[in-house]
Amino acid sequence: MWTYATCGMSAEHLDSLLEVHLLSANQDLNLVDLLTAVAHYHQTEHALGVGHTVNFGIPWQPGARCSYGLLSLPYLDGPTLETLHIGGRHVSCSWLVPITKAERDFKQEAGLEALEELFDQQPLDYLAPLRPSVV
Repeated sequence: MWTYATCGMSAEHLDSLLEVHLLSANQDLNLVDLLTAVAHYHQTEHALGVGHTVNFGIPWQPGARCSYGLLSLPYLDGPTLETLHIGGRHVSCSWLVPITKAERDFKQEAGLEALEELFDQQPLDYLAPLRPSVV
């Protein structure tokens, strides 16, 4: 498994300090570009946080069904990764989970908790680019 993470997404001028990571079964440098776009959006357009979704505009990997990302708590790593303390500042660390448009739409209608419950009911293979939607 490969882990891609932002470094410096939490610019000092922002009130919402955030870094995100993305997991992949494959090494793919295009994921660096994807995280760069997410970081740029966070810094210049809209501050992101847990529960927000972002439109990648393209599948996250070639042939993938997921073209959106959900900012989630880093469940696989546990609560110690949720907040990074640097001096007197606190940086939130979120997991960027690739999701389908149907999953994004469901989250907007039913809420984050409802979507995460669906992820728990059916083992979510978050590493599989061709995984089916849980909705």
